[in-house]
Amino acid sequence: MRLTVFWQRMADHFGAAYADSFARDHVMSELGGRTVHEALDAGWSAKEVWRAVCGAMDVPYDKQ
Repeated sequence: MRLTVFWQRMADHFGAAYADSFARDHVMSELGGRTVHEALDAGWSAKEVWRAVCGAMDVPYDKQ
């Protein structure tokens, strides 16, 4: 998954204004105690991070 697709999905799900705030502030155990930005910076793929967001926020897999 490309980062552009990832960020579009984040905006679609959380809203454009909240997606970046969520990605910067929400620490998730699914990402090893990292935020979305920290996980991406640490080398996690966009697909892995998106799956973690879906798991943490109860987004159905088929809605990805």
